[in-house]
Amino acid sequence: MAPIGIAIIGGGIFVKEQHVPAALASPLISIKALWSRSLKSAEETAKLVTGDAASSLELYSADSGAGKSYEDILKRSDVDGVILALPIVDQPAYIEKALAAGKHVLAEKPIAKDVATAVKLIDYYKKVSAENKATLAIAENFRFTDGYTYGAEEIKKLGKVTGFVVKLNSMMEKSNKYYNTPWRTTPQHQGGFLLDGGVHFTAAIRKLLGAENAIESVIAQTALVSSHLPPVDSINAVCMTKSGVVGSYIHSVGTTLQAFDFEVACEQGSVKAEGAKVVTVRGTGDSASTEEKTFERTSGVKEEVQAWAEAIESGVPSPEQTPELALGDLELMEAMLTSGDRDGERQKLQYQ
Repeated sequence: MAPIGIAIIGGGIFVKEQHVPAALASPLISIKALWSRSLKSAEETAKLVTGDAASSLELYSADSGAGKSYEDILKRSDVDGVILALPIVDQPAYIEKALAAGKHVLAEKPIAKDVATAVKLIDYYKKVSAENKATLAIAENFRFTDGYTYGAEEIKKLGKVTGFVVKLNSMMEKSNKYYNTPWRTTPQHQGGFLLDGGVHFTAAIRKLLGAENAIESVIAQTALVSSHLPPVDSINAVCMTKSGVVGSYIHSVGTTLQAFDFEVACEQGSVKAEGAKVVTVRGTGDSASTEEKTFERTSGVKEEVQAWAEAIESGVPSPEQTPELALGDLELMEAMLTSGDRDGERQKLQYQ
């Protein structure tokens, strides 16, 4: 079977460092086209495509004139799918155009700038897909890292979940390459960096807790601690699950504190996931035993791109890439931000 022809839409940091290498690494994919807002950006990205793949690659951009637009890519019969990595507020419109053209879409997280936009996009997708079979997948690479998958499996072995703590503290410096992306520096989306990076973390804790411990409501306080990270850069939230468990979620991108761990307590032990390392405590008291398992450190992007390609080839969508999952990740983050805006008012969730 011939490789699936795709176009990569976007020429930003993550496209260059992750999406292009991931697409080149998949034997199921052939990159046919690259599009960016400027031809200069498209040319810079294209330099990463080498060998036979480079000889058949065509470049498109918003400033390249007639025949080289995004819409022109969507007219190509040899392009079956697109990988989209654009500013958060722009992506839904590009997704809708691709779906309308019958192209399969893998779009970077978050699914949209807010829940209302995401719900409209999913409704549009369902309507169009019923007619032309185009599929929408949302790229959430944390779901494809082995540590969280293993941690979720271990939690299920330890009985009922009794509590959880998420601690994610860091400083987004002005010198950071991601900070110096204009649409991030002056965000037009809620939460700024808290939303942009935060849906990774809501995805991780949702995966660890499982559907049976879905978060049902949150109360939160938010603050802007570092003035260069508007509108807010810190969240302290208390979460209640539908199973009646209380957990805490602490996330700041503007603090000198350092933390990156997800800890879930169960009746018969606990699991602490720290990215590539998972510490499992089995048993309680003096009889408890501790096991530390370390995984290869990976972004998960190669795995998610391969999963998307396999889904296109098989006709069976990846369960880790559904837009409904991405909606749940976004809703949890939005609920915490909204609660903070409203001085701790409880927010109920409905898409978990």
